[in-house]
Amino acid sequence: MAQVALRWRNAAAGLTTVGLLAVGLGAPGASAATAPRIDLKVLVVDNGDSPVAAIAAELKNTGIPYTTVNLNDSSRPTVDAAFLSDTVSGTPRAKYQGVVLPNEAPFGSGSAEQTALETYEKTYGIPQLDAYTWAHPEVGLDYTSEGGWTGSLDGRAAAVTTAGTSGPFGYLDGPLTFEDNSSSVSESYGYVAKPRTGFTSYVDTAVPGGEGRGSLVGEYAHDGRRELVVTFAYNQYQQQFRVLARGMVEWLTQGVHLGQSRSYFSVHVDDVFAPDARWDAARNCTPGDIDCVGGGAEGTPIRMTAADAQYAAQWEQSTGFTLDMVFNAGSGEEWKSENGGTDAPATQLLADKAKYRWVNHTYTHQFLGCVQDTTTVPWSCAKNADGSTRYMSRSDISAEIRNNYNWAVSKGLSTDRTELVTGEHSGLRTLPQQPDDNPNLAGALADNGVKWTGSDNSREPQQRAVGAALTVPRYPMNVYYNAGTAAEMADEYNWIYTSRADGGSGVCEDNPSSTCLPAPLDTATGYVSYIVPLEARTALGHALGNDPRPHYAHQSNLAEDRILYPVLDKVLAGYKALYADNAPLENPRQSAIGTELKRRAAWQTAVSNGSVTAYRIGTTVTVKAPSGTQIPVTAPEGTRKQLVLGTAVFGTPYAGRRSAWTTPEVLQSALTLKLPA
Repeated sequence: MAQVALRWRNAAAGLTTVGLLAVGLGAPGASAATAPRIDLKVLVVDNGDSPVAAIAAELKNTGIPYTTVNLNDSSRPTVDAAFLSDTVSGTPRAKYQGVVLPNEAPFGSGSAEQTALETYEKTYGIPQLDAYTWAHPEVGLDYTSEGGWTGSLDGRAAAVTTAGTSGPFGYLDGPLTFEDNSSSVSESYGYVAKPRTGFTSYVDTAVPGGEGRGSLVGEYAHDGRRELVVTFAYNQYQQQFRVLARGMVEWLTQGVHLGQSRSYFSVHVDDVFAPDARWDAARNCTPGDIDCVGGGAEGTPIRMTAADAQYAAQWEQSTGFTLDMVFNAGSGEEWKSENGGTDAPATQLLADKAKYRWVNHTYTHQFLGCVQDTTTVPWSCAKNADGSTRYMSRSDISAEIRNNYNWAVSKGLSTDRTELVTGEHSGLRTLPQQPDDNPNLAGALADNGVKWTGSDNSREPQQRAVGAALTVPRYPMNVYYNAGTAAEMADEYNWIYTSRADGGSGVCEDNPSSTCLPAPLDTATGYVSYIVPLEARTALGHALGNDPRPHYAHQSNLAEDRILYPVLDKVLAGYKALYADNAPLENPRQSAIGTELKRRAAWQTAVSNGSVTAYRIGTTVTVKAPSGTQIPVTAPEGTRKQLVLGTAVFGTPYAGRRSAWTTPEVLQSALTLKLPA
């Protein structure tokens, strides 16, 4: 990808020899001894607007160190030559490899700070990203009055240009549509403008009501500097930013940076082999659940059939996507004994066992926390005679884990002993009733070799320790465990998300973080027309945000109307329509996800503590971090890792780059990479 990086610059303008040295491409007669040191850190000049916050969030999420200068802070440092550069061991040092600004000249054109910054960029070949600015000649664009347009971009289609595809946005494949989630709100305002000399458009759109196309993202090369000019407003959660963020960062860092970013999507299907209770539309609760009061018989439980199991295997085959089957073997055995001693869906699932990943969900899905007192609604924790909380014992928890794992081994399932998801994430603290973990849980996990236990991301989004194990936060999908049909799903959704005046529970009115539906959904069509697009957009947003956390639904959602598949199909199709084959959607299992989150936390701690030193001189990258710290690095194709003797190919390919978590070799005090010349 060094060749690609060079094409970006050639397409825009020629570079000075200093610029070539700074990016490590070399020049006639140049050597590492004459090249400056460029620290692998980004400078972010923040004015408080959402586009700068979005870029900063992307840097942090990727794992790229950055320093922020807050323009609204009267005690902020002065941006001058000493702030930007110095000399280390006789070698000139640029302290930042890229600069993010809220616009092209936030300090004021011609001011001392602006001049110092521009001089720094010229001297060391440092790129500047203008997070959001308007179209005018000073950024290489015509005014919008000269054949362009200004206004809301909601719902409009944009495209990556040929220059963008061969440059920083080569991981994108199809058109990009700006979000339009509400007809009553303008979500993304922008300037569509024609490029001038020195400007190369990377992302453009048809000029509304005009002729030709105008730029939305492009590079302006002028006066020995390069700027990435963005002329639409955005925040870190909007899909158009998430899709383009990778390319913006790669342009800013010239394809060499700490951290890595990939797209992830994994789906856990809980309660496999067990039946799930059914929503009662008349009583607006789920009979059999301890919080459903008022009498009345339980509905027919929801459970996969053999045909549902066959469909699951066929769906996996057609999509190339692997589901994680989170199973309760004992619940299945109980079902079989109560239904004539045969279990056709379990037989079919086991026949196709090699097509899935299998995760221990405990033997009979018991609640592993405090002993529940169901005489109250909501339930409460039972107490011992001395007033202390009564908990499930370590031996009983351990038996639930062990029996399920042993059953899996006897059936030849590909179960990883280190992975566990407890029923309802029980055993972990459950507010408000159980504010602490069951003190017996950590020991039971250790007894069974469990290193990764699932948790509910809506309650605990951060990974944490449970004894020697770590949690793996999972996203709950709005595809409910107690719904087997689209009508049931829409009815329960209406109960939760409509006001009391519209016949709902009013929960959405009482919760400040929730929004009520303007009117109840049609139970015949509401699931497909409203819930599926909304849930798919949410899940796809996680995937686009370098977020490896798995999503979870239930076996009931693969039964009857098979309501989970429309959501999954929409996520997979949406991703495929946007991304090229060089940026596949990764589908890791729970242990790999837990490892990724653990590494990220350790890396962020090292960066926050200032204990990471990283720089490049010419074509050599050097990184020093605390001993044992896994270091994430992204670099061009052709990069090699320095060994004690010789070199080896670095990393694995993704989105046109190579990246990996790595460490120095034995007997080495620093990680050393050799970039392609």
